[in-house]
Amino acid sequence: MELINKSFFQPPTLLLTGIPGLEAIQIWISIPLCVMYLISLLGNCIILFVIKMTSRLHEPQYIFLSMLATTDVGLSLSTLPTVLMVFLLNHREIEFHSCLTQMFFIHTFSSMESAILLAMAFDRFVAICNPLHYTMVLTSPRIIGMGIAAMVRGVVLMVPLPILLKRLSFCKDVILSHCYSYHPDVMKLACGPVRVNIIYGLSLVLCSFGVDAVFIVISYILILKTVLDIASEDGQLKALNTCVSHIFTVCIFYVPLIVLALIHRFGTFTSPLLHVTMANLFLFLTPVLNPLVYSLKTKQIRSVIYEVFKGRGNLFK
Repeated sequence: MELINKSFFQPPTLLLTGIPGLEAIQIWISIPLCVMYLISLLGNCIILFVIKMTSRLHEPQYIFLSMLATTDVGLSLSTLPTVLMVFLLNHREIEFHSCLTQMFFIHTFSSMESAILLAMAFDRFVAICNPLHYTMVLTSPRIIGMGIAAMVRGVVLMVPLPILLKRLSFCKDVILSHCYSYHPDVMKLACGPVRVNIIYGLSLVLCSFGVDAVFIVISYILILKTVLDIASEDGQLKALNTCVSHIFTVCIFYVPLIVLALIHRFGTFTSPLLHVTMANLFLFLTPVLNPLVYSLKTKQIRSVIYEVFKGRGNLFK
């Protein structure tokens, strides 16, 4: 009886979910998933390599981009084992503590990405609104400090999540809604009181993603105000053009995140397929599209990558 009660308190394994109704063809679905992981890892690693090895890209804008690429690699590696395990091998079981560990890293890298997107918005704000002091404001120590602050904030805020889940009693169904561990999803399986988890989860979202989003919006309001004061239309377009990649990245990060959070909190009657679709969009959109967007839209990076494939000897000067 003691073992039974212990297993109810902390299940040895949880079950991951692929795409409901498409279990028979999951092996084929794994092919595009593998391609997306390859694009994400290869694309972000190319961005990191190019920025590191090219001295003319050692500027604040590209240093922040390298931080963004690092978090995207971390996010992809955090989810890759279970996603491929479910779709490629049809192995759905995940050990309870492995689930909590994966959940911690997914949420930590997501929080870090949100903070880095805020830092990139600040970079664009200084570059457009106060260009004469750009290099004095965004010095190397300050940039490194922002990166460390993003990492520390993510770790500190997310450490309580697995600790709070371990104190709960799990006596309901042990089937998760996604192919990876997500805090609201795991929390729903508990049969004990989850008020503390809900309050902390909501506070975490508001204090990290919410605050970051608000300051990003404020940054772009100030940027837009400055741009509208530019006399020439060409000058306005040129200034806004430097923000397009970042705006697109912010949208593809926050929109799926917000929709997924709303579905988990208020979407009791929504289709399971919608849950899975939004979960996978949150999982793949940012890591896959970020290197493509910045490679295609940023002339300096695009030209260096072109030189890589052309094999020029003076590439990294």
